[in-house]
Amino acid sequence: MAELKTFKGGIHPPYNKELASGKAIKAAPIPSEVVIHLQQHIGAPCEPLVKEGDRVEVGQKIGEAQAFVSAPVHASVSGVVKSITEVPNFTGAKVKSVVITPDASQPEFQKKPGKDLESLTAEEIREIAREAGLVGMGGAAFPTHVKITPPSDKPIDTVIINACECEPFLTCDHRLLLERTDDLIAGARLLKAAVGAGKVIFGVEANKMDAVDALRSRASSYPDVEVEVLEVKYPEGAEKMLIFALTGRKVPPGKLPSEVGCLVQNVGTAVALYEAAAWGKPLYERVVTVTGPGVREPANLLARIGTPIATLLEACGGLVGNPVKLIMGGPMTGWAQPDASAPVVKGTSGVVVLTSDVVDLGEESECVRCGKCVEVCPMFLSPNFIVQSVKRGQWDKAEMWGALDCFECGCCSYECPAYIPHVQYVRKAKAEIAALKKK
Repeated sequence: MAELKTFKGGIHPPYNKELASGKAIKAAPIPSEVVIHLQQHIGAPCEPLVKEGDRVEVGQKIGEAQAFVSAPVHASVSGVVKSITEVPNFTGAKVKSVVITPDASQPEFQKKPGKDLESLTAEEIREIAREAGLVGMGGAAFPTHVKITPPSDKPIDTVIINACECEPFLTCDHRLLLERTDDLIAGARLLKAAVGAGKVIFGVEANKMDAVDALRSRASSYPDVEVEVLEVKYPEGAEKMLIFALTGRKVPPGKLPSEVGCLVQNVGTAVALYEAAAWGKPLYERVVTVTGPGVREPANLLARIGTPIATLLEACGGLVGNPVKLIMGGPMTGWAQPDASAPVVKGTSGVVVLTSDVVDLGEESECVRCGKCVEVCPMFLSPNFIVQSVKRGQWDKAEMWGALDCFECGCCSYECPAYIPHVQYVRKAKAEIAALKKK
């Protein structure tokens, strides 16, 4: 096999994909209550379109903002609005939310006859994405209609579908690659049409060769679709790393992929765009991997947005062993949870439960100046100097050392022998720098 494509830096944590990679997607149970945040995306929060006591139907739009950078939210169940209140999200921040009590029985989503996908214009595809409330489903949750509206002076020639799923434990994208191959390719080609690109490249890590075979088999009739195999390495699926690995193009610091003629989208987003265009289905459910050594029966669940983590864990037989850490998302970029009450949002790719035998809860100590954080940083930053600047309250220096260019992959924290939580320091730096600029 030829040398696999990749980037410089990065790490090789234990991937632990085998816990759930062989588990076909199945529907999660409907909880007794769904909590749908009115902000599940980068950009302006939505205002509710419903009030307490209103009846809602599955797929009904219940929140919208007038701002361009935003995405509407939809009811994930049919039922009655119990309340509109502020509820903590997975980061701990309180977000205005619509709480719905579902009906005892839920109707199947009725597919609406869509237009011929090949005949849709770029503007029609963008409008479909906006109306369906699509966002990046890999975790960033950037509104899709905004992302597929590139500046007129930045033409896009290549659409990249991020099929790496480089986060340990997570397998929801892998299952979509295998189970929804045709829909995924159709969604990718809609993205290509939306930005006027010439080709689509699927980037898949070498630990998913069954997905590579499925894609190549189904894409063989499309000369504009390519499938490339990448080295198994974290964070292979990070936007700038993936662009470099597949095209050799380098996105300049502080710039977007459109600067080098690329658009990167997640597997889940491409499938959701197909569903919105072909079926008229808004984004009200997504596949979530529930896994880890602390989960009795790991699974890939098609969960309604607003479903509490606790419901998903219960559907997987509950907890086993000595669970000590519950994470929303993947173990590298996810958010540790104080309990299992946080609801699934559009960007929730996984729920991971780690046990005491795999979590090293070492105490933070002084930097030993080993340079490992610098060595593995895929953005070629100096995480050690950013941390030092934050500890001294030197926000200008933190920015100078590249705090704003960090995308919080966590490679530095993973490698650090002093247990320094670099990402937490970077987040603090970003918040302080933003506050100063606001002033």
